[in-house]
Formats: sequence, C-alpha cells, structure tokens
Amino acid sequence: MIENNSNNNTNSNNNTNTNNTNTNNTNTNSNTNNDNNTNKFKGKLFGIGVGPGDTELLTLKAVRILNDVDVICAPRASEKQDSTALNIIKPILKERRKDLTIFDPVFPMLEDESLLNSYWNDATSLIISKLDEGLDVAFITLGDPSIYSTFSYIQKKIQKNQEYYEIEMVPGITSFTSCAASINKPLVEKDEVLSIVPKIQDNFNGFIDNSDTIVLMKLSRNKEKINEIKKDIDDLNGNIFTIKNSSKKNEEIINDFSFDKTYFMTSIVKLNKKINED
Repeated sequence: MIENNSNNNTNSNNNTNTNNTNTNNTNTNSNTNNDNNTNKFKGKLFGIGVGPGDTELLTLKAVRILNDVDVICAPRASEKQDSTALNIIKPILKERRKDLTIFDPVFPMLEDESLLNSYWNDATSLIISKLDEGLDVAFITLGDPSIYSTFSYIQKKIQKNQEYYEIEMVPGITSFTSCAASINKPLVEKDEVLSIVPKIQDNFNGFIDNSDTIVLMKLSRNKEKINEIKKDIDDLNGNIFTIKNSSKKNEEIINDFSFDKTYFMTSIVKLNKKINED
C-alpha cells in the first residue's frame, strides 16, 4: 500500500507566502494519522467455517472471501493426512484469478496441552508474519469457527499479541445442524432445550434432566461411557441417531450409538419427555 499525501503537499505549496506554521501543523497531523493508521498496512485475519463436508454448504460470504484473500491456512491433524477443510474448499478455488499461498500446519489431536501449544505457536507466528506483510489470511476450519474450533486457539493468541490485528469470524454450518438435516428432524422446537456435549463425564445425568435434545460430539472418544448412559436414555423412551460423515457421499445413519472409530461421527439423542409426562 502507498499512502497518498498529495493533498498535504498541495496545501503546503499554496501557503508558502504565509509562515511555516501551517506546514508544520500539516506534517504533525500527517504523522499522527500515520501512527493511527499503522494497522491499515497490516492484513486481516478471517476465521472461516467451511461446514461439515459438502462444498455446496459453504456460505456465499465464505466463497467470496476465499476467492479474494492472499493466504489460506488449512490445518490438518497429522503429517500423513491432507487437510479435510482444504479438501472441502478446493472446488471453489479453481475459479480464483489471484495468486494464492496455502500452508497447512499440523494441529495434532493430543491431550498434552504444552505440546499442543508449541504447534499453535508455530502456526500463529506464521500467520502473523503474513499479516505483517499486509496480506489477508483465511484460516479455514470445519463446521463453525465459534464451536469447538481449532481457530479459537489461534484467535486468542493473536488477540494477546502486543500488535493489533483485525479479525473477522465467518460462520459456517455446524456438524450437528447438518446431522439434523440428515435425519430430517428438528433439533428443538418451541421452548425445548438443546445441550451440546463434547465429552461424556460424570455429570451427564444433569444434561438428561435438563435437556430435550442432546448432541454428543466426538463420539469415538466417549465409548467407555456410552453403555452407562444408554439405559437412562432408554428409560425415557429416547431416540438415538448416530450420523457418520454427515453431508458427504459416504454418509451413514444408525438408529443407535456406534462404537467404531469414525472421527466424523455425531449422535443426536431426542428425549421424549413430554410423551412420558402425558
């Protein structure tokens, strides 16, 4: 970017016969504006939700930004895997006319937070280096960037940075709303309560007591607890739907919990409390 200072120069030339006060004031104001507008030279970071898997579920806004940014950050789970989020957006990138840089840092699925931090820090440093070059960066993430997203780790780290960077979140279709569409049922109606549970823990009965529909995310890591909660659900005549690979060609729907290791698997539990009350 080149800042246009032609107006300041014109004013300075027109007032040559007065005194230098106006010129000095102009320069002072110009410097002040430069300080205030420093961030205009930095790029903007977008956290873009790319949905559950079907490219056609990308929002129009996401498509527009992805066709316009300079850099795309596409995290992947391991060195041996391609980025699932990148695979979702590849069809729309074919229409791009601008040059594009793509990098795909590894965000491993580990429980060791200190080790994870080292991966997040590396990715954050790379993103900041691009932003400092004045390049706009899109960080793509499955589902929606506000719900159990890898983007949140990067967002927090950049917001804590001493420098200010503009960040915008672009919502995407979540896995569980996609799953509801797959089974062709509403998640909740009227004043019903929806609970989203990432991990089954000892307090799960509280969700059963206070919810009408429960979404169980990341089911493959909850297998040990499933049998314990199934009886409570059956006692309420609850309906269980497990959806694997929602919105993808290999989508599968099971009317029960599943015990396999499919990562893209979500269960929806509909608790028929009103029926039981009647």
